[in-house]
Amino acid sequence: MSEPQGFDGSGNTRRLPVLEKTDDADDKAIDTTGPGQSSSVHDPLPTLGDADNAPRGRRFWSARRVPAAVLALLLLLGAGAFLYDITAVRAHRPAMRWRRSLAGQLAERPLDDIWVLVGAGVAVVLGAWLLVLAVTPGLRGVLPMRRTHADVRAGLHRAAAAMVLRDRVMEVSGIQSVRVRMTRTRADIRAVSHFRELDDVRADLDAVLADGIRSLGLSRPPVLSVHVARPGRKG
Repeated sequence: MSEPQGFDGSGNTRRLPVLEKTDDADDKAIDTTGPGQSSSVHDPLPTLGDADNAPRGRRFWSARRVPAAVLALLLLLGAGAFLYDITAVRAHRPAMRWRRSLAGQLAERPLDDIWVLVGAGVAVVLGAWLLVLAVTPGLRGVLPMRRTHADVRAGLHRAAAAMVLRDRVMEVSGIQSVRVRMTRTRADIRAVSHFRELDDVRADLDAVLADGIRSLGLSRPPVLSVHVARPGRKG
């Protein structure tokens, strides 16, 4: 027969200590915001850890269809006009008036003439623009996602990513409205809370947005910038 708990064998009983969890301890464990910390602006820590070793996806390259089509059309029109004029001259017909005028202007005007400088500047700007289009990937509105398979590439539009984050923010209790501005490297969230303490709302936003950014699966997660404020007074 076993002895009851708390019986020491000498006929005396003693009360065993009981550990109780008080509300004050819970409050101290949860409330980590200092009294001097701002309750409206907060930059959360990065949402993805360094342990994720999945290969990073690169930006998508644009096909540049519009600039390429415009340039090809201009070159085609210019080459066709010069070819027609050269053919006419070979057939013992006078050259076109615009080509004779252009040749005369180029032969007579000095290099420091204003129209020569303007034409050269336009050519330089056009050439620089074409070089930029050639060496940059473009498609700034598509965010590359992390590649889980070597043969699969995926991207997410910035508008869709902003909509996902907005929906996640609106699930937080106390949020009245939110505006999300998404760039390639930054997510700017401006929320309006009409009840609850701003510190509590901000803490919930940090957790929700960290999970939201992680669920997007982006190759380069944007830096979060969270701003929580009270609604303005009417009138």
